[in-house]
Amino acid sequence: MSDFPDNVATETSSPQSQQGGSSFQLASISMDLGLIKSIPGILMLAEIVLGLLQWALIANASSIIPAYGWVMFVAVTLWLLTIILFFMLFFGAHHKLSSVPWPMLVMVYNAVATVLYLTAFLANAASVAPYSSTYFYGHMAAAAFFGIVVTLLYGASTFFSYLAWKGDGGNAASNSGPA
Repeated sequence: MSDFPDNVATETSSPQSQQGGSSFQLASISMDLGLIKSIPGILMLAEIVLGLLQWALIANASSIIPAYGWVMFVAVTLWLLTIILFFMLFFGAHHKLSSVPWPMLVMVYNAVATVLYLTAFLANAASVAPYSSTYFYGHMAAAAFFGIVVTLLYGASTFFSYLAWKGDGGNAASNSGPA
């Protein structure tokens, strides 16, 4: 019995305190606060805000042009998918689902979103003229403007996603997870 000490001192530490990273952990949920400070995270937030503004403008107008069905479908679908992707990255799903090739998945998503938003912008911009004498002309023109802005944002996200996929993104954005 003399081999076992009477008093045992134990210390425990959390892995969070040893990492020194910029994430906040609550129970089993960890939030990557570095994502919202990175260029890809800022681009995603801008895509969400301006995408919401675009489809709200389109939804507010009367839909006498069939092309607005496509514009509305693209805007709302990509807005919802971008929100889901943002929260998956923000809450660390890319760490828990390590079998998914996240950098390539995000790059392909952004590239497809760029092409779809470009087609929606072209359909929107080409069909603004019938509204020229109505109250909704400003809504449709503004929706076309925000459509091209969101298209450019998705294009920039595709570029940064490509850099993350290739591993060439030597900036702070590449350290916070997939772009």
